[in-house]
Amino acid sequence: MQLFQNARVEEAESFKEQGNAYYIKKDYSEAFNYYTKAIDMCPKNASYYGNRAATLMMLSRHREALEDSQQAVRLDDTFMKGHLREGKCHLSLGNAMAASRCFHRVLELEPDNSQAQQEVKNADSVLEYEKMAELGFEKHDFRMVVFCMDRALESASACHRFKVLKAECLAMLGRYPEAQSVASDILRMDATNGDALYVRGLCLYYEDCIDKAVQFFVQALRMAPDHEKARLACRNAKALKAKKEDGNKAFKDGNYDAAYELYSEALTIDPNNIKTNAKLFCNRGTVGSKLKKIDQAIEDCTKAVKLDETYIKAYLRRAQCYMDKEEYDEAVRDYEKVYQTEKTKEHKHLLKNAQLELKKSKRKDYYKVLGVDKNATEDEIKKAYRKRALMHHPDRHSSASAEVQKEEEKKFKEVGEAFTVLSDPKKKSRYDSGHDMEDDTGNMGDFDANNIFKAFFGGGGGQGYSFEANQCMYANSCRKQCLKKYNLKNKFTIQHISDSVE
Repeated sequence: MQLFQNARVEEAESFKEQGNAYYIKKDYSEAFNYYTKAIDMCPKNASYYGNRAATLMMLSRHREALEDSQQAVRLDDTFMKGHLREGKCHLSLGNAMAASRCFHRVLELEPDNSQAQQEVKNADSVLEYEKMAELGFEKHDFRMVVFCMDRALESASACHRFKVLKAECLAMLGRYPEAQSVASDILRMDATNGDALYVRGLCLYYEDCIDKAVQFFVQALRMAPDHEKARLACRNAKALKAKKEDGNKAFKDGNYDAAYELYSEALTIDPNNIKTNAKLFCNRGTVGSKLKKIDQAIEDCTKAVKLDETYIKAYLRRAQCYMDKEEYDEAVRDYEKVYQTEKTKEHKHLLKNAQLELKKSKRKDYYKVLGVDKNATEDEIKKAYRKRALMHHPDRHSSASAEVQKEEEKKFKEVGEAFTVLSDPKKKSRYDSGHDMEDDTGNMGDFDANNIFKAFFGGGGGQGYSFEANQCMYANSCRKQCLKKYNLKNKFTIQHISDSVE
């Protein structure tokens, strides 16, 4: 019997030696096989479990390695390497408190063990980073959490809990590809990990792929029915989708007031969903422009691009609102941003149109001078000139202060300029196409506004209007019309004429 037992021990030692040889060659799979054979031959040998634990650690099978190292120290509580490996497994899996106890046990056995001393410091650091991360998460300082988890994972490389927390915070920071990569790595090792499923859903949810996100949240709840974060995210996702779709339907039906309210309600559901909220702000801005709430529309589009700087549609909507407000500088800036991002013919046309309107806005606006619309007819332009010319004629203001006289004379000249351009089809066409007529006419300095006035009212030879002592006399044709209209035989004040002539 003893001979048989000795033979088993010798064979076990042979397996161990072969395992050591493969371990040195870094062929850890073969090393594992031979250490397992050694354990099968002598299941009470602590060192065999310790060796297999070391091999499992190299294969990143830390939970199995932990079981072997724990079995080793159960068989021999003085087995220092067993305690050391158990501590390292605990630490790799993120259990720093348990790891610290193991390392202190090593120091009890060998107070000068430098490896154990260093591992105690590593465990303490992990605990400290855990505390900092917890505080950072409470304060929504997600960058701090990511930093802390990166530092902790240097020692706790197999801790799924740390990885999931990092991935969740990456998602909250909008770094979705990184977050999904971390979660996917976990799911490859553990397809039932509810936390990783939740993070995958969270990334999709924040990227506005709500239907797919809900599928992951539901799957996470199947794996972990008490997963409160997954439950809340699933509820928010469904509510957000429903409210947004209701808003879209109201908009398509032309019920803009209802659409505005529905988009506003949707925006209160989850402030953290940046991409969907950017779309909601842009949608509400579109509704605002329909409701003629141009300033509100601009504000909503501004909020949209603050949330998503790449959101072309929001820039286009805001630019159009600026165009409607004739704030062409701002419109040009938005269209330039769009064209730099997407160099399409349509965007180029929009930019050129805004640039043209900006150029035109920096000239005198002859339509505003006359007080007419840009689509005014020839007759409307004449009527407007008649009214404004009489209103600002210098003779009418002969008794005013020098400052007022100067201002009215300037306005009278501008009215003449405006009429000269807008009453001439060729000049009007050039003006409407963006040309600066002052450049063409030497600042319009070669014409006499009084001559235009006299010619318009048919008073050739200086027999037109004469404003003296607050009275006026009319050239023959116009005089007859005015006397008939006001039932006057001779004189009436200019105030009556300027208020009434259209």
